[in-house]
Amino acid sequence: MPMTAPTTPPDAEVRLRETRYWHATRRLILTCLGLWVLVVFGGTYFARSLDFRFFGWPFSFWLAAQGSLLFFVALVAWLARRMSRMDREFDVDEQD
Repeated sequence: MPMTAPTTPPDAEVRLRETRYWHATRRLILTCLGLWVLVVFGGTYFARSLDFRFFGWPFSFWLAAQGSLLFFVALVAWLARRMSRMDREFDVDEQD
């Protein structure tokens, strides 16, 4: 009787792939959350030391009024692009 390598059942492979996908997703979301906290609280904390003019306004005002919003839009666009790539990588993307 020849020896064959043990194989994992298909359900176990699917569960393993899903677990890896959710770990990667969670890591990505925590990274985005960390960047968000850094921009919101870091910008606020260092606002007084950022005392120079930028397009005619104090830089701290510009950072709070415009810069953080632009950063968040860029962060959401990066997250969407990265999640789409990760969906294809783990073969969980929606097929049209």
